[in-house]
Amino acid sequence: MKKILIVAYLLFLNAIAFAYKADTLVINNNQSSLLGNRFFDELEDRADTLTINKVLQSHNFRASHNALPIIRVFNSIIWLKLTVKNNDKEPSIFISTGPGVIDEFDLYYVDTDKKILHLTINERPDKLESQNANCINLPLPSGKAKTIYLRVKSNAWSAIPIKIYSKWAYFKSQGIENAISAAFVGIILISILYNLMLFFVVGDLSYLYYVLYIIFMGITQTLLRGYGTYLIGDKNILNNYVIPLSRVCFGIFTILFAGEFLQIKQNLNGSYKINLFLCALYIIITIAIFSRITAVAYALINIGIVITAVYLLFVGSRLYRAGFKPAKLFMWGWGFFLVGILISGARSKDIVPYNAITADLTPFSLVIGIVLFSVALADKINYYRNEKMDIQNFAIAVARENERLITQQNILLENKVKERTTELLNANKGLSKIIDDLKSTQHQLVDTEKMASLGRLTAGVAHEINNPINFVSSNIPPLKLDLDELFTLLSKYEAALNNSTDEASLSAINNYRQNINPDFIKDEINILLNGIEEGAKRTTEIVKSLFTFSSSDELVLRKLDINKAILANLLILKSTIPYYIEIKPTLNQIEPLNCYPGKINQVIINLIANSIYAIKSKEKQQDQSISIITQNLAQYISIEITDTGIGMSSEVKERIFEPFFTTKNIGEGTGLGLSIVFGIIEKHQGSIEVISTPDTGTTFTILLPKNLV
Repeated sequence: MKKILIVAYLLFLNAIAFAYKADTLVINNNQSSLLGNRFFDELEDRADTLTINKVLQSHNFRASHNALPIIRVFNSIIWLKLTVKNNDKEPSIFISTGPGVIDEFDLYYVDTDKKILHLTINERPDKLESQNANCINLPLPSGKAKTIYLRVKSNAWSAIPIKIYSKWAYFKSQGIENAISAAFVGIILISILYNLMLFFVVGDLSYLYYVLYIIFMGITQTLLRGYGTYLIGDKNILNNYVIPLSRVCFGIFTILFAGEFLQIKQNLNGSYKINLFLCALYIIITIAIFSRITAVAYALINIGIVITAVYLLFVGSRLYRAGFKPAKLFMWGWGFFLVGILISGARSKDIVPYNAITADLTPFSLVIGIVLFSVALADKINYYRNEKMDIQNFAIAVARENERLITQQNILLENKVKERTTELLNANKGLSKIIDDLKSTQHQLVDTEKMASLGRLTAGVAHEINNPINFVSSNIPPLKLDLDELFTLLSKYEAALNNSTDEASLSAINNYRQNINPDFIKDEINILLNGIEEGAKRTTEIVKSLFTFSSSDELVLRKLDINKAILANLLILKSTIPYYIEIKPTLNQIEPLNCYPGKINQVIINLIANSIYAIKSKEKQQDQSISIITQNLAQYISIEITDTGIGMSSEVKERIFEPFFTTKNIGEGTGLGLSIVFGIIEKHQGSIEVISTPDTGTTFTILLPKNLV
């Protein structure tokens, strides 16, 4: 039963709609009238298939439940049927759609000769008496009525406010419209020039973004009010590309201006992601525009503007509550703008009635916003100026307080300094004694290392001198015996001379001479003397080497032949070198070096001794060698000592030049040898490099400068 009542009610409403006949719209002298739903019937043409002939024969016209004609579906077309009577003295009336996005606006009527006539806004407006691009001038004699058919097409879902004017009422309306538009454009131009000047003076990007925001806002409103047709004759290009792109640019620069003015990225980093989202939305809208999905683009533009307005109003109020005072005027400006677009949006959907206030509410709210934003930008300068003054005053106060504290602290510090000076003087005396003790200990340790080197040197010298001395000593007894026999022979000759007639004495002398064989004695004496001479020479060389080592320990720069120094040290160390170690000197010709000879000898003998020890420490001694290479470089003399010893790990290699560091057993070294070597090389402004591989060997490379002074 309930379903039957509902169906009956709907059929009743449908019957009323079909039975309803629209009133005749009468236009009197100097009068205009908004086309309300009681004056027209409507027919929707979603597929764009109806022609005027089909429309004239159609019985599907219905009364509208909306106050104004409205296009609800994208790319939709509506036909309006109305009867209009001209009670004006002038033989024509004007029909205008007002501001908005109108792609096509056509008027059809049947004249007295049953001929269908067609008028359209696509004719250039300068060919008509009208001043509005969205206006049609309908010839209608005074006192006559005529049924006309209006065809309206738009990509935007919107109510279409159609007004019908008498001739002079239309001109009066256009005069007022032009005055309002001129005032709007004047405010826009003044704001652009004023803020552009401030941008060049202040250099704040907020002003540049604001200027671009104003420019595209002015372009958008000017185009929506129909003035774009005077510049671009093709309404498809104007409505499908120019107007939506200008609104996209308006939205983008709105976001950029708000982001820079409110410093959203710095003050509300989390909210800055919404800025990026809105920019991405406008990029998508741009793609939709160029993809010719214009209806979707307009819908997204409206959504984007509402989201932008609500979002920026929220951000402004939040920052104002957080203490950012310039956000107050910004918040008021966006509040007016949000109210304006909400009411305009509701009016375009026929939710709010169309009247003189709601028709121009958006530009009025934008003008109020421009004024408030300009004041906000000026207030921002004052805000930062006051903030800077507050910071400067605070800095001055802090500086004065610091000055007072510093003065007070200086007095305390002076007293503390006096106390600490006394303590330091007492401590300095103790430290001086400790330093003297350390110096004494250091000298003792260096002397200990020298004594260790001297011990090795003494042992070698003793062994080397002992060999030639033994050789000399072993040659003396046979030499003495040979001399005794010669002296005995000479005595016998002397006795024979005194008794020359004694035949027996001469015979005895001759027999003795044959027994001792003077020729053999002569040769033997020469051999023995040569052996003694050789032993004496070897002893002299050893003594000279020892003299070179011992007498050169002076802290005076002298010329030293590095090659001779190496050979002398090898001679001294000869007795400490085992038989299984082969010494391989490769001594290239080098010029004498200006150096401290004693120190350089100490370096050579320490490094060779370390190489000998490293080889001795190996478990198996076979094919072992120590190679010594000298080279004459451009600025340096190079000494390279390589052994086939046990080598070193990287950890040991990093520490070998540290004082008291040693890998030898207790009692076998002081740990100062390589530390002293390093100090001597540094004193000579040279360098020492170590390359070592465990179980393979070590190479020490020394570079000594030639121009040491």
